[in-house]
Amino acid sequence: SGDICPACKQGNVILNRSLEVGHVFKLGTKYSSALGGTFTDQNGKARDIIMGCYGIGVNRIVAAAIELNNDEKGIKWPLSIAPFKVCIVTINHKQEESVKYADALYEKLQAAGIEVLYDDRNDRAGVKFNDSELIGIPYTVVVGNKGLESGELEVKDRRTNITEYVLLDKVFEYIQEHCSL
Repeated sequence: SGDICPACKQGNVILNRSLEVGHVFKLGTKYSSALGGTFTDQNGKARDIIMGCYGIGVNRIVAAAIELNNDEKGIKWPLSIAPFKVCIVTINHKQEESVKYADALYEKLQAAGIEVLYDDRNDRAGVKFNDSELIGIPYTVVVGNKGLESGELEVKDRRTNITEYVLLDKVFEYIQEHCSL
């Protein structure tokens, strides 16, 4: 970095990191000749097809997205490529009202076509929150008896780390609005 440009001999070279996500290869006539693939040119003569290979590496896109969107807690998926848009976390799987609300919200979100992960494991809430952050789900809805009693649930935005308190009857609309692209 900083060396004189070898092409124009005027500017300085600037080095930047990059990642190849797409590629183009000229294959020539190797495969078309072997397979008898031809076309007729403007003079009526048969010619071998010149082939190319074009592709986008999905695994490379995922790697780039993770490399560019993370923090010390884990991944921060961009909403457009997140495997799940929402994680519903029940504070205590033994709290009937919480489970009932979470079940209904899960069904409603799924019916609306929103990718949702329902963490109803018999585990501490902190473990569930850490896992949700680690795998980078954009929104986490926390369902517990305290929230149900107060009439508001916590909805955390993974990318901004901002937690909002949303009225129970507005949680679905809030998620639907924030998850629409």
